[in-house]
Amino acid sequence: MGGDVTLDEMHRWAAGLDALHARIGRYFRRSEPRDRARQYLRGLLAPLERKNGWTLAEQAGEACPDGMQRLLNQADWDADAVRDEVRGFLLEQLGTEDGVLIVDETGFIKKGVRSAGVQRQYIGTSGKVDNCQLGVFLAYASSAGRALIDRELYLPTSWTEDPARRADARIGDEVGFATKPALARAMLARAVDADVPFRWVTGDEVYGQDPVLRGWLAEMRLSYVLAIGYKHRCGPRGQNARTVSAILPEEAWEVRSAGDGTHGLREYAWAMVPLPGNGADGFEDALLTRRSLADGERAYYLTHALAGTPLAETVRAAGARWAIKECFQAAKNEAGLDHYQVRHYPAWYRHITLAMAAAAHLTALRASTGERGDTEATSVD
Repeated sequence: MGGDVTLDEMHRWAAGLDALHARIGRYFRRSEPRDRARQYLRGLLAPLERKNGWTLAEQAGEACPDGMQRLLNQADWDADAVRDEVRGFLLEQLGTEDGVLIVDETGFIKKGVRSAGVQRQYIGTSGKVDNCQLGVFLAYASSAGRALIDRELYLPTSWTEDPARRADARIGDEVGFATKPALARAMLARAVDADVPFRWVTGDEVYGQDPVLRGWLAEMRLSYVLAIGYKHRCGPRGQNARTVSAILPEEAWEVRSAGDGTHGLREYAWAMVPLPGNGADGFEDALLTRRSLADGERAYYLTHALAGTPLAETVRAAGARWAIKECFQAAKNEAGLDHYQVRHYPAWYRHITLAMAAAAHLTALRASTGERGDTEATSVD
């Protein structure tokens, strides 16, 4: 908590954290890890430059990081059950029928080669190929706020096909290789099974270019707005997205806002082109193009939505994709999402889940006071 904080605000902050900890505490079998989890959460929310085992232990008044490391590596608790409880807690604050589910990945730069999933791969955080881990996340956005609600660690084949590395990182036999869109599909399926209220799914090109993910969403009768590259073939006679949008007459374009940005309304020109094969199940497929009013640069999306869905609603869903960038930045800056020092596969999930819980606490406080929180997302992948 920064700035001038009143005593009432301090009490509300502490009471909110206690209430969240009480909800997740039942998934810790013993009192020692249950109590340490509360200290871990408090440390993640403290104004520390780095939030790792040593600094979190010092914040809790402990002489060494052994207890914090046990919490992540050996203690008996269910990280997936905690994730589900955090999701339920967030939806009580943010849930609306017109919510949007957003899939995206973010990177965690690492040294060495022993942390589960680490290898040289492209990371948007630095905009280059780097030694890193990649986590695929699911965020929820509504008019009340936005937050991360699920997570999966991407394991390249250099890990899934190497028994020695798997054993060293404690990767279970049940864990196989899965593409990023496949990990996204698993998280979306969990959201559907949990009756998360939402109207749209959105994501960037990694997910929009995957036909299996798009097919699953269509089969589940879920509306989506997914980004694609300009070379993606989606029009009649095998035309690519840029070719289809290039022949649109000027009257086909409508100027609409994709939502609030850091410098006001994010206004663009938008145009929608219906695609073949519409209507059999009440849904329509279309190519949505966004054109910059400043320089004419275009971006492309495939959409699948109920017939008659207004363009303004589709544009709103497309614009919601940037909410997950804000979630990444807030969770990294305020809740230590990327400050961990763990090597084992289960420990990654435990730290990330507790960091998501800490971020959820801040999100709930902001929702209760009408604050938006940190929305500067330009430097986050």
